[in-house]
Amino acid sequence: MKITFLGSGTSHGVPVIGCDCPVCDSADQRDKRLRSSIWIQQDDKSIVIDTGPDFRAQMLRHKLKSVEAVLITHGHKDHIGGLDDLRAYNYLMQKPVDVYARKDVQHDIRRDFHYAFADVKYPGVPEFQLHTIVAGEEFHCCEMSILPIGLLHHKLPVLGFRIGNMAYITDAKYIPEESMKALEGLDILIINALRKEPHISHFSLPEALEVIRKLKPKMAFLTHISHRLGRHEDVEKELPDGVHLAYDGLEIETDQEPQKKY
Repeated sequence: MKITFLGSGTSHGVPVIGCDCPVCDSADQRDKRLRSSIWIQQDDKSIVIDTGPDFRAQMLRHKLKSVEAVLITHGHKDHIGGLDDLRAYNYLMQKPVDVYARKDVQHDIRRDFHYAFADVKYPGVPEFQLHTIVAGEEFHCCEMSILPIGLLHHKLPVLGFRIGNMAYITDAKYIPEESMKALEGLDILIINALRKEPHISHFSLPEALEVIRKLKPKMAFLTHISHRLGRHEDVEKELPDGVHLAYDGLEIETDQEPQKKY
């Protein structure tokens, strides 16, 4: 299974509009961060987790010709804002795209993209096939078993996802005990680390490192990074062994294939 970081930034992205801090002015391409999303490849199947406002640019950058499924963590605009651009894949694949989300998030999608669900549709609107998923209830997609992980983004319930021995967590501030148990034995943990100072709805860097210390994955990558965390080159030197800052375009692989549905 191959994982590509399509974006590793927070809701503002990096650089931030109007900001001239050392991070936003950095010439290091690792400090240029689109909104957070990953692309999972298994055999000839592609799954994308979250489609933010940068989705079109991310698809063009990586030349994706097909997207079999989209997993949605929650309904904030920096995670669903690019769903309209799935219409390109409707044309390429000649079918609707499967979108997996909680029931309340489906309400957000139907509200924001109401024209895609109209009784009489305007020609060319995106076509989604919505599927309801629930925290703690495994489902099958693209011949893979996927476990949604319940998290809290301040007081908002959101989902992470475990696929085989890889787990993806973004926009989390609290992980319930039952979810911590579901995250044991990981090879790869991807987790949000917004900045060094505490934040009301996101893990700070010290909080993310504490979760990593407890779960003891073989390797961990930090994502959903703001310009306030610092320059990639500087922060990377401060991290413990086996922990790295993600960056846009980073590719990682896990040797263990995710469990398939036969």
